[in-house]
Amino acid sequence: MARYTGPTTKIARKFGEPIYGFDKYFEKKNYPPGQHGSMKGKRKSSEYGAQLKEKQKAKYTYGVLERQFSNLFEKAERSKGVTGEVLLQLLESRLDNVAFRLGIAPTRRSARQLVNHGHIVVNGDVVNIPSYQVKPGDVVGVRERSKALEVIVNSTASSKQSRYSWMEWDAASMSGKFLNVPERADIPENINEQSIVELYSK
Repeated sequence: MARYTGPTTKIARKFGEPIYGFDKYFEKKNYPPGQHGSMKGKRKSSEYGAQLKEKQKAKYTYGVLERQFSNLFEKAERSKGVTGEVLLQLLESRLDNVAFRLGIAPTRRSARQLVNHGHIVVNGDVVNIPSYQVKPGDVVGVRERSKALEVIVNSTASSKQSRYSWMEWDAASMSGKFLNVPERADIPENINEQSIVELYSK
């Protein structure tokens, strides 16, 4: 499967919530896409269908491909702690997600693009791998020559970088410190990680 690059509103309507952030078009049509979209919500989903939906929601939310997601799940299973929570923590620790959470980019998609194009540094070194796992204590920032990019200037000016307790932002240097791996209660995404664990255990 290739990474989804189509309309984000269509995917948000599929899951019945704005998984990509505020979307005025989603607010107007808050029901599944398609000719009979408004009727689909009345159909009862099977247990497997509900579990698969949670997995797809997580993949679309974080922009992760099937193989990447499976690898992260296997890593979560091998780790200490509750598998589902560890899975979300690994997703939250991805460099593209951290750049998004810090407010360097307005969306995860744009954050991934900034990372791919070499605009993001970790501890002073350019890292162009979106899936790079950021560790507690790492400093993620904007490359010096990229600080004037319009998308970054606009995003950092409008974002509330201090809203996440596991990060701290320094506006002067346009960089933020990843203080610690977030607790499940602090992760705002509406994902039922236990359903994903149950799906993989079949």
